[in-house]
Amino acid sequence: MSEHTHAHHHHTHTAIDPVCGMTVDPETTPHRAEHANKPYFFCSAGCRTKFVAAPVRYLGGKPVAEKVVPGAAYNCPMHPEVRQQGPGSCPKCGMALEPDVATGTEVNHELIDFMRRLWVAVILTAPLFVLEMGSHLFGFHLHNMNWVQFALATPVVLWAGQPFFVRGWASVMHRHLNMFTLIAMGTGIALLFSVVATVAPQIIPATFATSGMVPVYYEAAAVIVTLVLLGQVLELRARERTSGAIRGLINLAPKTALKVQDGTDIEIEVAMIVVGDLLRIKPGEKIPVDGVVVEGRGAVDQSMVTGEALPVTREIKDAVLAGTFNTSGSFVMRAKKVGADTLLSQIVHLVSQAQRSQAPIQRVADQVSACFAPAVIIVAVLTFGIWAAFGPAPSLSMALVAAVSVLIIACPCTLGLATPMSIMVAVGRAAQAGLLIKNAAALERFARVDTLVLDKTGTLTEGRPDVTLVRAAAGFDENTMLKAAAGLERGSEHPLASAILRGAKARSLTPTPALEFQSIVGKGVSGIVGGKRVLLGSAGFLRENNIDTAELDNEANDARSAGATVIYIALDYQFGGIIGIADPIKQTAPASLAYFKGRGLRVLMLTGDHAATAAAIAKRLGLEDFRAEVTPQDKADVIAALKAQGRVVAMAGDGINDAPALTVADVGVAMGTGTDIAMESAGITLLKGDIAGLVRAHKLSRATLSNIRQNLFFAFAYNVAGIPLAAGALYPLLGWLLTPAVAAAAMSVSSVSVIANALRLRVVKL
Repeated sequence: MSEHTHAHHHHTHTAIDPVCGMTVDPETTPHRAEHANKPYFFCSAGCRTKFVAAPVRYLGGKPVAEKVVPGAAYNCPMHPEVRQQGPGSCPKCGMALEPDVATGTEVNHELIDFMRRLWVAVILTAPLFVLEMGSHLFGFHLHNMNWVQFALATPVVLWAGQPFFVRGWASVMHRHLNMFTLIAMGTGIALLFSVVATVAPQIIPATFATSGMVPVYYEAAAVIVTLVLLGQVLELRARERTSGAIRGLINLAPKTALKVQDGTDIEIEVAMIVVGDLLRIKPGEKIPVDGVVVEGRGAVDQSMVTGEALPVTREIKDAVLAGTFNTSGSFVMRAKKVGADTLLSQIVHLVSQAQRSQAPIQRVADQVSACFAPAVIIVAVLTFGIWAAFGPAPSLSMALVAAVSVLIIACPCTLGLATPMSIMVAVGRAAQAGLLIKNAAALERFARVDTLVLDKTGTLTEGRPDVTLVRAAAGFDENTMLKAAAGLERGSEHPLASAILRGAKARSLTPTPALEFQSIVGKGVSGIVGGKRVLLGSAGFLRENNIDTAELDNEANDARSAGATVIYIALDYQFGGIIGIADPIKQTAPASLAYFKGRGLRVLMLTGDHAATAAAIAKRLGLEDFRAEVTPQDKADVIAALKAQGRVVAMAGDGINDAPALTVADVGVAMGTGTDIAMESAGITLLKGDIAGLVRAHKLSRATLSNIRQNLFFAFAYNVAGIPLAAGALYPLLGWLLTPAVAAAAMSVSSVSVIANALRLRVVKL
């Protein structure tokens, strides 16, 4: 591509950075040779975002910039595998595609377009409806009335209903017949027959005639298109509401921030913040990016992101998150993560992905929908044949009405929407409650769980333990031993390591950095501190290295009986002593466990701690089922054995050593206060790290599964009852035949009702 052509190509496209929301100027966007054949854009505002721009769309003669995200930006709610760059419609079901990752301010072009078409349809259909009803009720007829109806109905069907014909034809070309196939056939047949009856009535068989006149169906075709457009508008608006949680999360981030530079505060766009910038946060302001407090203090409300109800104090060295709110106090923070790297951006991305994922229960609807439209067409043909052969005069006229009604009333869209809409709303509701759902399958499976496996540290306990006991073996000094342990634990993410470091700080001990650090997962750590080889971990770990720990066994057992975890230390392969660490039980743990046991779930605690410590914690929590001194592999093996027994297992944990078990479990639940590896291995993450979140997740999963079942029942029941009614099943008994217009209204109501039912999940009590 030549430079001239490349520049012209950029002039015909525009884009907005999906991370910072700033418009990218094509003229200043650097040209990259490797992307010469694609309209790639690179944000110059510091977000380092690469993305593909969609063509400019025009509304009212004005260009409208699309917000386009990296990669395949748009997909179908009913068919997530359908993905393309830029907006459009699904070739399988005909529904409007939605952004793969919401940006919060997308322009819904289809809704705007359908609203315009709906208004035109209403203006033209209203007099058409009055004329038709007047002829039936009062017997008056205008001169050339068929031509008047033709003039009013044709624009409604062919222009206002154009999207239905386009999508219907696309469904035939892609061999995926859908709702729009049926609508296009029904309205097309009605209009075509009416046009022939107007232009050349002599070629219509006499069996169509009523009182010597061939009927026309202009009014029916126009009313059908108008009602379907109304249903589509209502559906599109309802679908927008399902993304309300995403928009709410996106809008948490402020647009500007105060950057501290050369002793003064400068207001800048959030998109201009780079890692390392110092930012001043005043009372009543939102925090723009993830970072750490370096000066001052404040009370930060994190409920928007983590679901934590009360503000938490943030002081020097404490982390703060983008989108949270500083209620009081003032502080300066250093930016650590910006743009797409912030926790808020990651949550938005993961929630968007989860909303587009499919739940296993969706397969039932997919299997039915695949053959639904062809079956309806066959039923419509049979209906026409039966009415034509056995119906009262005018038999062909009534046969046509019944066949069109069957085509119009059937709604495979209702079946397809049943699961995705519930999942979209539920995942958004979860995000507002501090629950991060990785995919729909995890949400559905959690409702079916009958066994709950829990790690102890950081899950049932606070995960912020403190040193309560330091005992040195003969020949060693307590402070020397604790200082060596602290040096070895520097940089570790484990809660017990943090406790040792705090214990050393409380004694004014400055740890020496360790060399040759090595972690033996589930057992302990080793390294060289101050020239000595230090081993720190369980008694078994030291015994594996031929170190006798019997000297302090009695004191260790006493500490365990009180619920403390005991860590053993050796210096140069000589037993140095023990460190007792107590981790308080989370306040919400007893009530949460009672909830699960009250619903018949088996609750099992697994811990790498000594049996005595585990027994003490289990007793305080009222747990009869627990296993102690288990390795990470043991945890995974226990869960695998439970699954082999036919149990559906959920595992909750927060550490690196829990990752294998979280992966093996049917549903892995990670504590948001734990490690990134645990969160990546889990299907559900509790952002606050509170076990009460498990209860909220379980309630939501059960409510979601129930909601999906309600939607599927309604969809099946609607079609099972509606199609026979449209075919005229009640005519022999009551003399009642459903009109195509009533069928269109019923079809539109069915789709909207499914979405309305799904939206109830927004207010479900958790």
